[in-house]
Amino acid sequence: MSDPQPPTRHRETHPTLLARISALLMREPEDREQLLAMLHHAHERELLDADALSMIEGVMQVSELSARDIMVPRSQIDMIDIREKPEDLIPFVIETAHSRFPVIEDDRDHVIGILLAKDLLRYSGKHGAGAGVDGAFDIRKMLRPPIFIPESKRLNVLLRDFRANRNHVAIVVDEYGGVAGLITIEDVLEQIVGDIEDEYDFEEDDDNIVVIEAGAAGPRWRVRALTEIAQFNEYFETGFTNDQAETIGGVVTEHLGRVPRRGEEAIIGNVRFTVLRADARRVDVLRVEKLPTDEVNDDAG
Repeated sequence: MSDPQPPTRHRETHPTLLARISALLMREPEDREQLLAMLHHAHERELLDADALSMIEGVMQVSELSARDIMVPRSQIDMIDIREKPEDLIPFVIETAHSRFPVIEDDRDHVIGILLAKDLLRYSGKHGAGAGVDGAFDIRKMLRPPIFIPESKRLNVLLRDFRANRNHVAIVVDEYGGVAGLITIEDVLEQIVGDIEDEYDFEEDDDNIVVIEAGAAGPRWRVRALTEIAQFNEYFETGFTNDQAETIGGVVTEHLGRVPRRGEEAIIGNVRFTVLRADARRVDVLRVEKLPTDEVNDDAG
C-alpha cells in the first residue's frame, strides 16, 4: 500500500490587477452605458485609478467625435500668404508661436502647402532675413504637401492616419471644398490624455485670474474657466448670477447654448470672452477683456 499523500497546503493568493478586472468584466456589457458603469465601478473599487479611467473614457469618446467637433475654425487659423515678404513672415511666425502654418495663394480656400516654422527659421539663420544664396527667397521650396480631410472624418480614423503618414496637421474642408478649419495630432491626443501643456497653462501657484497684457488698449486677463462666479464678479466688478452655472466657463457655455470651440468669442454684458483652450467636453481657459460702454452691442445679452 502506498503512503498517503501529505495534505496540500493552501496558500493565500492575491489576484493580479488583470485578473480582478477580467473578473469584473466577465459579465459582458450589453451597451456603452453598461460598459461605462462597470468601468466606474472598477474605479470605485480601486481597480482603476482616475487617470486610467479618464483615458479609457477619452478613447471611447474619440470614436464618436469627428473633425468638426474639435477643429480650429477657419476664422481663427493663422495662415501665411505666399506673397508675403520674409521680413514680415519671421516676426509673424515668432509672435504666433505655432510650429506649422498653412500657406495660401490668392484666398483662404486655396491652401498650397504647410510651412514648418523650423524650416523658415533655419533658412533665415543661414542666409539672413530669408535671402537665399542667389539673393532670392522661394518659400515654395520649403512647403510640405497639405493633407485635406472632410469635416465628418472620425477622430480615431484620423489619429490612425496621422500615425501612419507621420503627419501632424490636416486642413478640414466642407462639402464644397472650402476650408472649414484646421486640426492637429495634439488636438486629437488631448481628447484621450487630457490637456497637453502649452502657452495657456497656469503654474501651480498662479491665481485663477492672471493679467497677460496691460497696454494702451486696456488690460487683458487669462482666466481659468473653473473660476467661481463670485470670485469673477468680485475681481471684475460684474454681476453675473449662478442661476444656471457655478463657474465663469459655465456662464459662457450657457450663453452660447453649447460647449464653445477654441477661438470663439462671446460678449456678455461689457465683457468679451475669447476661448483660448477647450475640448469637446468643456472650456478650460478664457481670455477676458472689459469693453467700454459704447462698444457693447446688442449681442451682449
